[in-house]
This record gives sequence, structure tokens and C-alpha cells, in this order.
Amino acid sequence: MAAVMEGLAQGFVQGAWALLLCGPVLVASVAATVFVVRRRSLGAPGAGMSDGGGQRSDQLFWDVFLGSCVAVPALLIPTLLSPWTGLFLAGAGAAAGVAAYRGTPKYLAGRARHRSGLEREAAHRTARERHDALVARWRQYELDPACSIDYPALTDVRFPETSTLIKALRAAEQLRADTGGPGSRQQAYPDAVRHLAASLAAAERAAGIPAAGTQAPG
Repeated sequence: MAAVMEGLAQGFVQGAWALLLCGPVLVASVAATVFVVRRRSLGAPGAGMSDGGGQRSDQLFWDVFLGSCVAVPALLIPTLLSPWTGLFLAGAGAAAGVAAYRGTPKYLAGRARHRSGLEREAAHRTARERHDALVARWRQYELDPACSIDYPALTDVRFPETSTLIKALRAAEQLRADTGGPGSRQQAYPDAVRHLAASLAAAERAAGIPAAGTQAPG
């Protein structure tokens, strides 16, 4: 009886050590493998998805093979020491795989939103810099007496091109001050700055300035 109890205790200790050592390895390898395969199947950016069907099959094989090289020993070794430990680890690995399969689309969507937000911020920084340059360029015609005399059309809203320019200036300024609005409104600001640049170039051409303002006023 004592020998049986001693054997059970020894098996419990071995199983506990195997669980502590192999459990995290098994769970991590299964989750990582499922995540990589799922990401490739969704065609996420950076997943290394190729167009050829044969290459896709090769990638899938190597993903599963490399994951199995880690997961299978992490499951078999504890199972040989303690079947109950192996059974528990098998359940934990399956749960990790299911969680990774379900969570991968949400993770990829969140990362895409984050990347899109960074791209919008970069676009806004570029648009603000261009906006400042365009306003400074137009103000020369408004504030510089020599430019006002040489190119009066650029400050006279009776000219259609100048009227369009003034409207573009107001629209861009309004959208710039409202950068905390919805995504569609945020996207409208860079578009408004591009429209402002086109309107200023058109007004300069109409005023007789060569090469759309390449010759600096004054």
C-alpha cells in the first residue's frame, strides 16, 4: 500500500513538473501556429501570402510542420509521464487553438485600424504643412503692395477663379479646425488642401502668373 501511495505521489510530482514546463510551450506553439495559418487564410498584409496555389500549400505545410515540431513533443513527453497530465494539456492546447482561431480576425482588424489611424495622422501632418505653405503663398498677393498692384485679380472675388480660391481657403481652414470629428471628415481635410492647391494654381494662371506660381511674387 505504501509503495502504491509513493508511486502515485511520484507520478503526481512528475506530472506537475511536466505541466509547468511543457504547458506554456504547448499552448504558445499551438496558438502561434493557428494564428499564422489563420492570418494567411485571411490574406492579411504582412502574412507572406503568395498568389500561386502550390506556394500556398508549401507555406501551409511548413507552418503546420514547424508548429508540430514544438507542440507534439510538448504533449507526448508529459503524456508518457502522466496520462492525466497529457489529457489536461491536450485540452489546454485545443482551447488555445480555438481562441487563436477566433481571436485572429479581431486582432488583425484592430491592428488595421491602428495602422489606418497612423496613416491618417501622417496625412494630416503633411496636409497641415502644405496648407501653411499655400496660405503663405496666397497672402503675398494680399499683403504685399507690389503683388497687389501687379496681380489684382488674385484679391478680387469678382473673378471666378479667385472666388473659388477664397471658398477653398475657407473650407480647408474649417476642416483643419475640426480634425477631431468623424473619420470621413478627417479624410476630407487632406482632400480640401489638394483642392486649395489646385484652386490657387488656377487663380494664378488666370491672373497671368507664368508656370502656376513658380516665379515667386515680389
